[in-house]
Amino acid sequence: MSFQTTIARRVDYDGVGLHSGVVVHLSLMPAPVDAGIVFVRRDLAGGPRIRAAAPHVTSTVRATTLAEGGVRVFTVEHLMSALAAFGIDNCFVEMDAEEPPVADGSALVFFTLLKEAGKVQQEKERREIIIDRVYRIDDGDRFLIAVPYGEGLRVSFTSLNEHALVGTQYRDFIFRGDAYEKEIAPARTIAYEGEVDALKKAGLGLGGTLENVIVYNDERWLNALRFPDELVRHKILDLIGDIRLAGFVRGHIIAVKSGHALNTQLAKALYAAFESSAG
Repeated sequence: MSFQTTIARRVDYDGVGLHSGVVVHLSLMPAPVDAGIVFVRRDLAGGPRIRAAAPHVTSTVRATTLAEGGVRVFTVEHLMSALAAFGIDNCFVEMDAEEPPVADGSALVFFTLLKEAGKVQQEKERREIIIDRVYRIDDGDRFLIAVPYGEGLRVSFTSLNEHALVGTQYRDFIFRGDAYEKEIAPARTIAYEGEVDALKKAGLGLGGTLENVIVYNDERWLNALRFPDELVRHKILDLIGDIRLAGFVRGHIIAVKSGHALNTQLAKALYAAFESSAG
């Protein structure tokens, strides 16, 4: 039996949003049982709240966007990934802008913040989503499958990229011990140099720099990699954050070329099945 958790104390972080380029102050605060992960927009009158739940996903263009009551937050996946890995059920995420800080482009800063805050067990049982059948989401040559798997969460991800510098990458990740902190959390977001101008013209990537994004062109990487397969590790990082929008999932997720769109479709399917069975 697992019990719900929250962080032990408030922690703060200032940074710039990856896509908005806007400076933002982030506060992670303890929350009561059954609150879930709740984003609070302190820059808006009344501090409107957006619950981090799969039905609230409204866009998956280059990031995962949540909206509730006409108010949105976006690029939540890195923070959600760290919260999932650290095992936090309930937390208020206060921000004075609509996008969390990008930090170094990974989830490591957030995971470190959570370790600094600490974790406390609460007096109510956690409701976990236990995969007891096969779920499959397809989109052409991309797919995502969730199948039953003993204890905890396992992710097997295949990334296919025609670029010679990137190529085919595969990683099988099982949550155990400090594996997430060492193997997944440090992996940063990646971009192709030829796409950067188009992204910025579309109002995306305005806060991106070589300090928070790994960039490659036709000849080389413009900054040093932390891992030879950093791209697929970051894909796993994103998937963990997106799937957390369904709840805490126990199962084996097998992904080929998946991104935020497929990730959140699976999260919505799991969330709906879980709510139906719980009801």
